[in-house]
Amino acid sequence: MAAIDCGTNSIRLLVADLPDPDAGPEAPLADVSRRMEIVRLGQGVDRTGRLAPEAIERTRVALASYAGEIEKLGAERVRMVATSATRDAANAEDFRTMVRQTLGVAPEVVTGDEEARLSFTGAVRGLPAGAEPPYLVVDIGGGSTEFVVGTRDGGVQAALSVDIGCVRMTERHLHGDPPGLDEIAAARADITVAVDRALAVVPGREAATLVGLAGSVTTVVAIAQGLRAYDPARIHHARVSYEAVAEVTADLLGNTREQRLAMPVMHPGRADVIGAGALVLRVIMERAGLPSVVASEHDILDGIAWSLQ
Repeated sequence: MAAIDCGTNSIRLLVADLPDPDAGPEAPLADVSRRMEIVRLGQGVDRTGRLAPEAIERTRVALASYAGEIEKLGAERVRMVATSATRDAANAEDFRTMVRQTLGVAPEVVTGDEEARLSFTGAVRGLPAGAEPPYLVVDIGGGSTEFVVGTRDGGVQAALSVDIGCVRMTERHLHGDPPGLDEIAAARADITVAVDRALAVVPGREAATLVGLAGSVTTVVAIAQGLRAYDPARIHHARVSYEAVAEVTADLLGNTREQRLAMPVMHPGRADVIGAGALVLRVIMERAGLPSVVASEHDILDGIAWSLQ
C-alpha cells in the first residue's frame, strides 16, 4: 500500500507492506520506499487565503514522480491526505482536480482532529519502553500544530489542531535575516496564546512523555546531537532536554539563512522556516512543563499507512 501526506511545507510518500495480522500489535511496517520533497504548497496562504499557482505546480511535479513509483512498486491501495494549507485555501478545488488528474485518486482534506489522530497512531507504535504514558504527541507542521494526548492501550483521549506552523509563523512574523528581537517576541506571543488554548483542551501538562514529530523537531534534535549528517536512525526516539532545545532555538533565530543552510543536517527547503518551528517546540515545552522531548521519525505518514490495514 502507499500513503501520501501533503502538508503546508512538504509532500511525502511511504510505500510499505503491512505486518502479518498474527505478528502482534507492535509489529512494524515493512518500508519499501520513503520519499520527501519540499514544495511549500502553503506559500502565502495565511496572507492571501489561496493556494499559489506555482505552489500547486511544484506539488504536481512531485506527485507525478510519486505516482510513477507507486505504479512501479505495485501498491494495491493508495491514500493521500492533505492537511492545513488545503483546509484554509479558497481555491482548494483547483488542488483536488490536479491530484485526481495526476494520481488517479482524490485527496482527503482531513480535519485538524483527524490529522492529530493519524499523527498519534503513527507516533506511538514502537515507542521504547522508557517512554512512559500518557503521551503528549505534537506534530509541528508548516501551517498548523496538532496536539494529542493518549496511551497505546487507551488510544486518543483528546486532540486539537491550532494554526501555528513553521511556515505560517515565519510569514506572519519573522521577516528579518536574522529576525529582530521584536519579531521574535511577536511570534512567541502568538505561539504562546495558541499553545495555551491547546493545553486548555488537551491535558498535555498531565503527560509523562512529550513526543515530537515532523521536520522541525527532527532537525532540532539532529542539531542538538551534533550530527554531521541527517541520520534518521540516530534521530528516531532520541531524547533531548529542554535546555538543549532552548539553546538550539536561540542559535537558529540568531543565525542568517545562509548560516542555517551551512548546517550539515539542514534540508535546504527548511532553512528559512526552521527558527519558527524550533520556537514552537520550545514554547510547547515551557507551557506544558515538560523537561524533554522524544523525537519520532514515524508520524502522520505512518498513521495514514496503518489506516489502510
